Formats: sequence, C-alpha cells, structure tokens
Amino acid sequence: MPDPVPLAASTDVASLAWTAVTAAEDARASLVGTRARPLDPMAVAVAYTSERWLRVDGSMPRAFAPLSGFFRAADGWVRTHANYPHHRRALLSALQLPAGADELERVRAELARRPAERIAASVTARGGLCVTVRPADPAVDEELRARALVETTRLADAPARPVPSSDEERPLAGTRVLDLTRVIAGPVASRTLALWGAGVVRIDPPHLPELPWQHLDTGHGKRSALLDLGGGADRATFDALLASADVVVLGYRSDGLERRGVSAASLAPRRPGIIVLQLTAWPDPTRRGFDSLVQADSGIAWEESQDGDRPGALPAQALDHSAGYLLAAAALELLHRRAVEGGSWLASTNLRRIAAELLGLPRPPGASTAPPIDATGHLQSFAVDGVSLTTAAPAFPGARFRAPRPWGRDRAQWTSEHRRPGSVR
Repeated sequence: MPDPVPLAASTDVASLAWTAVTAAEDARASLVGTRARPLDPMAVAVAYTSERWLRVDGSMPRAFAPLSGFFRAADGWVRTHANYPHHRRALLSALQLPAGADELERVRAELARRPAERIAASVTARGGLCVTVRPADPAVDEELRARALVETTRLADAPARPVPSSDEERPLAGTRVLDLTRVIAGPVASRTLALWGAGVVRIDPPHLPELPWQHLDTGHGKRSALLDLGGGADRATFDALLASADVVVLGYRSDGLERRGVSAASLAPRRPGIIVLQLTAWPDPTRRGFDSLVQADSGIAWEESQDGDRPGALPAQALDHSAGYLLAAAALELLHRRAVEGGSWLASTNLRRIAAELLGLPRPPGASTAPPIDATGHLQSFAVDGVSLTTAAPAFPGARFRAPRPWGRDRAQWTSEHRRPGSVR
C-alpha cells in the first residue's frame, strides 16, 4: 500500500479496505491476463464512505434513522437498527410503545430501565434488529479466522463455459447477473460486476421497499425490477431470467431463500454452471443483521470507543464494503475456474467473519488518525429520473460508473445491453 487509506480508526480498517479492493482489481487483471492497475488510497476511502458524498437534488440523505443507534440499557449498551419501517415497528412493539413525535425520548427511557440481553431478545423475537454491545472475544475470532475469508464450494458438475469477453475494460461483457440483495454489501458486489461490463438485473420483493437514496448509492449500471418469487407469473419470469444467468448474488437470510426455492443448493440443478455469491451478516445464515450490528456484537464498537464509556464505530460501513469487493473478486475467479474446469460454484462470506479479520490485524501506530478525505476528482454526477444525483466514483483507477436506475422501475428482463458477444439475441 503506497499510503494508508485515510480511514481513521483504532483498528486497521485502512488495511482491510485496501486488501478487499486490491483483491477485486487483481481478479479483474487475472481474468484478462493483464497487470493490475495501481489503486489510489483516496479513491478507496471515498468509495468506502460513499454515504458522506451522496447528494440527491443537492441534499444529503440521513444515513441512520433516529431510532438506529447506541442506547444505554440498565446494565450496558445496545445497538438498534430501525432504518426500515418494519424494523422500527418491531422495536416499538417490543418496548410496548406507540409511534409518535416523542418516540425517540420514550425509546431511550424505556431501554435505560431494561437489561440489554432482555431488550435484544425481545426485539429480535418480533423480527426487529437489536444486539448487546459486547467486548471482543479473541477465542471466537480465532475460530472464525480458521476458515477462509471467502469460502468456495463446488456445488455440482457442469460443462465448462468460456468467459464471453476478453475486453480489458469490460471483461464481464455478456455475463448475466441476477442480484437478490439489498442495503450495501451485496449491491456493492453486483455494482462492481456491472462496472466491469456484466448485465445486472436487481430483483426486489414488492412488499419490502428499498430506501430510495440507498439504492441510488449502490445501483449504478443495473436494471431494477420487482418480482414476488412466491409463485405465479412473477416466479415464471424469474425462472426465465435464471435460465441464461451466469451469476446469482444472494443477500437474504437462508430460510427465506429456501422457502422461495432460490438457495444455492436449489439453483445449481436448475442452471448448471451457475455461480452463486452468498452474503449473510452472521455465521448463522438465518439471523438478521447489518454492518453496524456486527460491529457492536463483535467488539469492534468497544475497540473504537473514544473514552471507554460509550461505544464507537468505524469511519465507514467497512464490513459491508469489504464483503462486496471480496465477493466480486470471487465471482471473477470462479468465472475463470468454470471456463477451465466447469462446475457450478458457491462463494460465501459473512460480515462477522470479516469483523474477525479486522480484529486480528495488528494496530499500527497512528491508526486512529488520518488526513481528511478529499473527494475532489472522486465523485460522479448524474441525472436520474429528473433528479440531480452525485455519488462516489469507483474505487478503481480510470473507471466510471453508469447511472443508477430508479428502484423498481424496470421490467425484469435481459435487454440488448446484456447480449452476449457474437450472439444475435
């Protein structure tokens, strides 16, 4: 690393970010047989802190809702996540509180009188998101680090299939990707694949709307469509897309995926040669979670505390972003492997495993300080559906994003831009 990525933290999040983005760039270069291009640490920092630079018609969206944050409990601290309406409702229900103008103060007071573990269990039981803020557990982290950062598994045999493009700038031209993810990590992975030429169609359930600004921050170069995979015409549409897909990116809990028949194990027999990227928050793939909750549960929040009394946070959603780049790298590696030896493949990781990686890195001197992030030259502007949009540019040298599409506005279909080189359809 020529200079550290300017992400000030007590942990070496700069090295984690550099390693993840480097892995993706190295995989791109290897796929087309060229040398990897030197990365710019400032570009990496801007990409990792993309929510700071996002402007929608000149306004900066609020990254976390009022009920998402650290709160004192009777015997410690909890971390809640209530950005989505259904998670906010679950939190209020667990505390037996009505929605209202004073709900933040009432939530704060109610949490302060209850034990942290009881709060977390009650909110979780109602489908909400809350964890106890814990100290790091070196034994748990060591056990997690005994496994690969991204695990690859051969799901089934399948004929070899060549990578359809050798273009250095767009090595994935003609590669088709179905994106069944949301929030940050999965969308960063599929956005990276789109950047390198893949045709990406993001599929969301109609009953779980995405935060519009969040999609605009990670939706570059993708189509965005709504399908109910429970059955009927929408399911038939998805199956038709799957019939010619190369990669499927999964970011939902495994039990929900299995109920809808879109788990890695169920996809491989239906689409021989498929590459599945699987991202979960925890080693238990049925458990709900987000980056901020994993930071709190894993011990990172206490490592990043400024005074030892109140938990802190990383300067970016670094677990999410790192997972995204690492999974994108795995996709390129497995596309090459499929071209050489065939097979259907799974690459999987979870945010807690990445947290263990970060906690295992040495603390370099001066890691808690860094120069300010200068986004000059590392931003892009678009007009999207009549809205002026500014986002972080790619972390990779010389690369430029295509504009994101508004969430849910596209038909669920491959288009002419997804045509495979040399084909007539």
